[in-house]
Amino acid sequence: MEVIRENELTKVSRMDEVGAGGAHHRYCVTSPDCKSLFVAADFQHGGADEVMLAGAHNEDLLAIVIDRLECFQAGPFPCAENHMALACLGEALNCLEARTEGRKERGVEGKSEA
Repeated sequence: MEVIRENELTKVSRMDEVGAGGAHHRYCVTSPDCKSLFVAADFQHGGADEVMLAGAHNEDLLAIVIDRLECFQAGPFPCAENHMALACLGEALNCLEARTEGRKERGVEGKSEA
């Protein structure tokens, strides 16, 4: 386990070793004392065409955060910071979706190759 972010409310940790693609695939968000688990995130490990679909994708988590911020903005406390974060997250999601489209066009989507 390696802590990658910590504050007085939460601790975010990597829970596995680096995989073949160079990234980690399991994370958790806990209380600072690690007694309460708030979120466990398992990401796809390997190409979906090569192994069973077995985890979330970066785009999935971005969609969740975007939805939450949109709901906050529609609620009683909208703010400029949420508005700016939404713009950045939307651009990040667009970039990742464009990457997927490029991989489909090259015939490598779902495969462990560039």
